[in-house]
Amino acid sequence: MKLFPYGHATHPHWQMAADMVLAQLRACMKQDMYAARPGLGLIYVTDHLARYAQELLDHLAEELPGVKHWSGTVGVGISSQNVEYFDEPALAVMLCDIDEQHYRVFSGASPLGQARIRGFVAHTALVHADGYTPELNELIEELADSTQSGFVFGGLSSSRTDNVQFARADAAASGSNRAAGVYQGGLSGVAFSDAVSMHTRVTQGCTPIGQVREITEVQEHVIMSLDDAPALYALMQDLHVPIDNPRSSVEKVRETLVGLSLPGQALLRPTGGLDDASVVRHIIGLDPIRHGIAVAHHPQNGMRVAFCKRDVASAKADLLRIATEIRDSLEPEEQSAEEAAMLADHLLSQPHPGRRIAGAIYISCTGRGGPHFGAPHAELQIIRRALGDVPLVGFFAAGEIANRQVYGYTGVLTVFTTA
Repeated sequence: MKLFPYGHATHPHWQMAADMVLAQLRACMKQDMYAARPGLGLIYVTDHLARYAQELLDHLAEELPGVKHWSGTVGVGISSQNVEYFDEPALAVMLCDIDEQHYRVFSGASPLGQARIRGFVAHTALVHADGYTPELNELIEELADSTQSGFVFGGLSSSRTDNVQFARADAAASGSNRAAGVYQGGLSGVAFSDAVSMHTRVTQGCTPIGQVREITEVQEHVIMSLDDAPALYALMQDLHVPIDNPRSSVEKVRETLVGLSLPGQALLRPTGGLDDASVVRHIIGLDPIRHGIAVAHHPQNGMRVAFCKRDVASAKADLLRIATEIRDSLEPEEQSAEEAAMLADHLLSQPHPGRRIAGAIYISCTGRGGPHFGAPHAELQIIRRALGDVPLVGFFAAGEIANRQVYGYTGVLTVFTTA
């Protein structure tokens, strides 16, 4: 597996933007370190180009006849390498050097179950989904159950126009219509076998502001008690607000989120911060009569809870943590002083074989991006600082998918490795 060719561009006319990307892809494919004949294309477009989705896909497929399979979606913002595009017509494409026998593109028109019948065994999957799909959480869990690992990753399309998804398999192999490949609604993506090596991490970017407690009574969306005490009292205690005047906490409550973990699962990492498997949800109301807290989730008795907040410092630190964890897991176990010096000198200028990174996908929340990190492109530059100058594409989602559930305000970083 060689480096994945990639390109990104913005232009008011969709074909000009596509041709700029094609020029970058072809330039990559002429270099020895990049794959010359990749077969799987990932495409992400901003919603300014959503109406031209079919034309874009057809044009790319015609210009790159060796790329038989395509997957992707739309976002209000997209990213590539260390650049993010918001509120402008743009697209990013990465061509993956993965053997065709080790992946399958799926969609509502070609479900993953059909691939299983033909003998393909999915280990994990990249998922793009429409957030308006009925019973979406159940569908994601069902998809995760159909994989060996029980783990899927991806995000919900985000768009002010059409929530389009790209999912085109080899027309010759599948007998599908060559003009197909653009969908709305449901799930689509790429399933990978266990022969495809990858690492995925989730960044929550949250700082707990109080102790961890257990839900001991819940009524629908309202947490009634924590550790057998009124939940509202616990919130007021952590926010340092007088119990007899909860209305004075309105502004603080608006800035406060709830971290939750399933019964029996850890809420915090041993080193601090929320565990990857935990979810963060908004507080949607207070019940001063019953002393409860309404949250945008379906809480259960036995769940662990910690009130938390988001800020620039914690978001930056947690994103750097996950990227560094991936980097460290890919470092050679033994490294000479000369190799270490070379790596330090070239980390940000070119890929390094010690990293073994072929390409990366980063899916972040629409609520993050430049403003949340203090400056345009800052989020992507943090990843680049840790991983180096590696091929990367992604989009800003209306909800992020990891493990087997939908997150919010998170980032999901996946790195494909050569070994």
